[in-house]
Amino acid sequence: MSSLVLPSRPLSLARNVISTPNAYFWATPLILALAVFLFVSEAPGVIRDFQINQNPLVLENGDVQNGKCTTRKAVFTDCEARLVYSYGGRNYDTEVEVMFVDFHTGDYETDLVISADHPELATMSLGLDMLWNRIITLTLFVVLLGGMSLGMIFLGIRIWRVKGQLRRPARLIPVPVEISAFDRKRGVLSITYNDKIAADKTGRSAYTRMKSGQEPLIVGEANGKAIGMAVRHGNTALPVLLDDRLQRVELTDAERAAALAPLGHQQDGDQAAPVLIEEPKKTVSIWKRLQLFFGTLLLIVVGVVGFWFWYVTSSPTQFQSPGMDINNLMPAPLNEWGCGQLKKRFGRDRAPFGCTAADYTSWK
Repeated sequence: MSSLVLPSRPLSLARNVISTPNAYFWATPLILALAVFLFVSEAPGVIRDFQINQNPLVLENGDVQNGKCTTRKAVFTDCEARLVYSYGGRNYDTEVEVMFVDFHTGDYETDLVISADHPELATMSLGLDMLWNRIITLTLFVVLLGGMSLGMIFLGIRIWRVKGQLRRPARLIPVPVEISAFDRKRGVLSITYNDKIAADKTGRSAYTRMKSGQEPLIVGEANGKAIGMAVRHGNTALPVLLDDRLQRVELTDAERAAALAPLGHQQDGDQAAPVLIEEPKKTVSIWKRLQLFFGTLLLIVVGVVGFWFWYVTSSPTQFQSPGMDINNLMPAPLNEWGCGQLKKRFGRDRAPFGCTAADYTSWK
């Protein structure tokens, strides 16, 4: 691998040698806004239902009006309803909405439940049944989206701090970096590189743009990736990728020629000049695609049938979702056999969805 020798005095770098990816400017606020929206819209309902769940009271004379559930992306379910009830001589009218993850495909049955301690707090029994589902779902989404946005904010602050430090001259230490990705569009070469090769590597990634005619200073290749030459500027957190003519460093013509001379001699020899490595486009044959498709389909079928068999023979409750839904979708002979297995164990209780008679309660 080629080496680079630069003058030992403090050197200045050109402006904008470290760039901020364009996605940071729109993706960060969008993801953060989505996390805040989810928390603001769902957290109050979860907190309300958690309070109700401490001392719930089912109102038999409560009225659940305009109840509607909508399933998105096959698993995300939103249910909303208007709850009208009377308790303790007072009338109440409130709107509730709950969101949870479920594979259910049929209708939901629900009752009106209030808090015996705070009767103004009301919800659907469905919301209490799915309470931990809702808590886990909301927590995962808020933590994931919030963590992503905060991570992007942190990286953005690091980039802007480095750009501020690069305005001052400092001693430059050459280090090799791995070119992980690059793209040429409208005369601009965009490059992502990783500081993972040098002895004092940080493992951090940086992003830079080079104008038309500029190319990175490539000094070798390893593991199918081009190795570029960068410099550490004092104590800055990110190395700066150099161009092949060292125009990014403030040098005299003589210093620039002296620094590039060893690289030029190497290229004049038997070795070819290193270049950016275009990754070959991977293609998959139609036969391989069919194998992958049917293999995946087979795994899904085996998993679904196995889960269904466990549900009808071993589940501790007949009201287990998605077991009820799978059993309902089974061909008539399998559905009949499955309902028979469930009835042997739960025949004294209400029939689950998929095994009910015309009254939606007794076993068929």
